[in-house]
Amino acid sequence: MYAIPQLKYTESGNFLLMAGPCAIESREVAFEIAERIQKITDKLEIPWIFKGSYRKANRTRLDSFTGIGDEKALQVLAEVSKHFGVPTVTDIHAAEEAAMAAAYVDVLQIPAFLCRQTDLLVAAAKTGKTINVKKGQFLSGSAMRFAVDKIRESGNPNIILTDRGNSFGYSDLVVDFRNIPDMQENKVPVLMDVTHSLQQPNQSSGVTGGKPELIGTIAKAAIAVGADGLFIETHPRPAEAKSDGANMLHLDKLEELLTVLVKIRKAVQ
Repeated sequence: MYAIPQLKYTESGNFLLMAGPCAIESREVAFEIAERIQKITDKLEIPWIFKGSYRKANRTRLDSFTGIGDEKALQVLAEVSKHFGVPTVTDIHAAEEAAMAAAYVDVLQIPAFLCRQTDLLVAAAKTGKTINVKKGQFLSGSAMRFAVDKIRESGNPNIILTDRGNSFGYSDLVVDFRNIPDMQENKVPVLMDVTHSLQQPNQSSGVTGGKPELIGTIAKAAIAVGADGLFIETHPRPAEAKSDGANMLHLDKLEELLTVLVKIRKAVQ
């Protein structure tokens, strides 16, 4: 189902999980998070991919954290993969970044705001890596077929699509669960980005807000309607996170949530 090296438990029937911190803050934090998720997913037999952005290019304010350095962060991702035997995913923001990031990770992610950028999609496709395309907040699920076509026509069939809500007014998002079956019409796995869909962007402070108390609600609904997987940003100390702390799931709450979601998945099947 997923052409991703090192992906375990695909025969379990469980959903795929992409999880980790928003950004690579340090080797220590990345390893702390990966170790906890690994234990939980092994226990529940959930296939998972460690997520971490090597650089945050889409920031509201100039003084926002963007990263610890490209090569340093990418090396951390490579070390996580080797140490825990888990595939990794990171987002890229320009065509020239595709080959660089592909040397370190298993999955290249296209950010939602960039899902229509042809040069970026084609460059990512040509690496041969699995490509996870976030659906733009400004697009319907059915419109994502054009992103899929660009990648397939560039010679790469290994595609995942991820919903992350739709723009609603100026500072909120709303999740339209019709997007999941609409995107599945492309015969690719479809994930729900639970934590980003609960963002409240464009705040007057210049720092994105969020509603993490609804993470369970969105995750349960996504699995219930047939999503193939979930994307969840998590951190042991969200208040100290360098990026997106306002809408992250506290790492201590991950096992309880995933345990419930596994039961919902089995009931749906």
